[in-house]
Amino acid sequence: MDFRNTKIAIIGGGNIGSAIVRGILRSGKVPANNIILTRRNVSKISEFSDLGVNVMDDNLKAVKSSEIIILAVLPSQLLGLIDTLKDVINKDKHIVVSVVTAFNLQEIIARSGSDAAFVRAMPNIAASVGESMTCLCAYPEHQSSLEKVKLLFDQIGSTLVIPENLMSSATILGACGIAFFMRYIRAASQGGIQVGFHAADAQFIAAQTARGATSLLLETGNHPEREIDKVTTPMGCTIAGLNEMEHNGLSSALIKGIVLSFNEINKLK
Repeated sequence: MDFRNTKIAIIGGGNIGSAIVRGILRSGKVPANNIILTRRNVSKISEFSDLGVNVMDDNLKAVKSSEIIILAVLPSQLLGLIDTLKDVINKDKHIVVSVVTAFNLQEIIARSGSDAAFVRAMPNIAASVGESMTCLCAYPEHQSSLEKVKLLFDQIGSTLVIPENLMSSATILGACGIAFFMRYIRAASQGGIQVGFHAADAQFIAAQTARGATSLLLETGNHPEREIDKVTTPMGCTIAGLNEMEHNGLSSALIKGIVLSFNEINKLK
């Protein structure tokens, strides 16, 4: 799909909304002047104005001027936002995309009272560098709109269409997961400092090694243990380190953290 003539409004210029805009601009698939980014305090997103993006605090104007509307506000703000926009959402013009945690399609559509196409998407902040993992879903009658939205999010990373009952799980694994992996890289960097590296070098090595591990799995499709076996020689230093981490609960702590985060989602409403 050619997005050069598509008007896109991102309602909410916080971390995820800004990351989406940066990713779209990075892709070069949508002209900057076809993008509208809103925030109540526009001074906080003034940098995007310098890049040619239309920056404003008028959500109604943004929606009226666009075809794809991306709702990127906090969960506590979503229902109030929909109340202010529902009279200008046009089923013959708009595709509405919610990237807001916790609210399902039924809740969003019922609140809007609209027959427009609605899609849920869960990207992460790596969208800003074109490396988001975005999961998407929509009702069967909105599949053509879902495909358009998927093509848009393909420009800022990888996408996967999933059943809606897995969207909360996708939020934890893909969106919250960025923080989990960041914490691992930080810990690895700290370990690198303790064994002799300066901080910047330790972080570079840890981050690039994490990228390499990820690329191996994505390109080969192998299970992580298959790749681990290639570097764990008998009585070697790698298996000694892995076993020490496991004895101290590395895998268990990660799994428990993911499950706890999942159980917290509905409290965000």
